[in-house]
Amino acid sequence: MRFVEAKSSTMKQASSINPDMVVDEIMRRWPATVAVLLRYRMLCVGCPIGTFHTVAEACREHQIEEGDFLLELESVVRGDR
Repeated sequence: MRFVEAKSSTMKQASSINPDMVVDEIMRRWPATVAVLLRYRMLCVGCPIGTFHTVAEACREHQIEEGDFLLELESVVRGDR
């Protein structure tokens, strides 16, 4: 029983992306998310500001709906796409 609980919390933590995370950190931790950024035409890949911009700031700057963007990032991290 303990093993299942520990495994579940580890899996949940491993794919938890929130709006306050820095875009560069997300791309480094989960490289598959780069495709999502490119699909949204976000130029964060290779951008020096990507090391400082949070997801919320990047969405605001690129006029992208934050909720949809986060759902797509999570989907890629979980391997749904």
